[in-house]
Amino acid sequence: MNVLEQARAVGDAVLYEGYLLYPYRASAGKNKVRWQWGVLMPPSYASADIGEHASARVECLLEPLAHTILHVKLRFLQTRTRLGWDEAVEHEIDFELPLSELPLESPFHVPGELEGTNELSGVLTARVDPLDGPFGGSRLRVELRNTTSWPADGVREHALRHALLAAHLVLGVDTGHFLSMLDPPEWAKPAVEACTQERLWPVLIGDTSRSTVILASPIILYDDPAIAPESPGDLFDGTEIDEILTLRTMTLTDEEKREARATDPRAAALVDRVDAMPPELLERLHGAVRSVRPVEPSVTVAGVRVTAGSHVRLRPNLRGADAQDMFLTGRAATVRLVLSDVDGGTHVAVTLDDDPGADLQHAHGRYRYFSPDEIEPLEVAE
Repeated sequence: MNVLEQARAVGDAVLYEGYLLYPYRASAGKNKVRWQWGVLMPPSYASADIGEHASARVECLLEPLAHTILHVKLRFLQTRTRLGWDEAVEHEIDFELPLSELPLESPFHVPGELEGTNELSGVLTARVDPLDGPFGGSRLRVELRNTTSWPADGVREHALRHALLAAHLVLGVDTGHFLSMLDPPEWAKPAVEACTQERLWPVLIGDTSRSTVILASPIILYDDPAIAPESPGDLFDGTEIDEILTLRTMTLTDEEKREARATDPRAAALVDRVDAMPPELLERLHGAVRSVRPVEPSVTVAGVRVTAGSHVRLRPNLRGADAQDMFLTGRAATVRLVLSDVDGGTHVAVTLDDDPGADLQHAHGRYRYFSPDEIEPLEVAE
């Protein structure tokens, strides 16, 4: 997957975050208050007093080369009202902006061609300014504004039909690169602190230090976000666990599934996909650990070398830990793996000695994880 495909995949998750929540029926209370992320209202309705806005702005740092061209991909949803339910229509608008010609204002228009949709209009503004100091670089500012004309009646549900929903930007350069706003080089940190973000947050795609592509998302993300390869399809709730939502959907009654399918074509496709999911695909959802990796399989605790097979006693640090860990204090366990995370921290994976399913847990790679200061070696230091 190249960086643009990765940006699109993460952007799709942003587009449909909260679009329709379990149990995927229009009658569910949680599905009667919708469209929370990246909502740019028509100016006649927008007001800071009620937390509704017509514009968003992103600023990021760029090290351009001569004749660099900025490519902007604007993506958003538009509501389409059919049978009393607002479906989503995807829109994607591309802008090609030579940096040498900035600042520029680029208006856009979406005709209300489909039944149940309204005309939309907006403007994208971009400017670039050189940074002070000897290191070069530039600050890029891109602003997105909904300029749709609509005689506001004060009803949010009506205003949403004239809004840009889940609006986000994919920014790319053909030469040069963007710098990370989360972990910039030392010389760029003052410039990063001077940047202002308004309802859009810039993260690198494809790397965590510099890249030719940035996703400006209404949801705060880390650099180089990606969709888990185990995920078989959108469940419209990236804050939940795919396995849990899939199992919950499987438990819906036939009548509940009929109502969900009748609510929205995307809900119908979701329910159909879950109903047809083979067991081996469901098993893939059970979990994958990517943030840790095996290291030289030992760690020294209280002068004792702890490695796979070592016997320890658990002494969980209860502050900031899982509350259920209090029930593990003093329990004997066997170390199965010593792991290192991406920040260089060490973690010890164990199974409980008095758990009759310990060997089965080990066979499936299901462990409890503790830091070295939360275990007490049962062997005596030499």
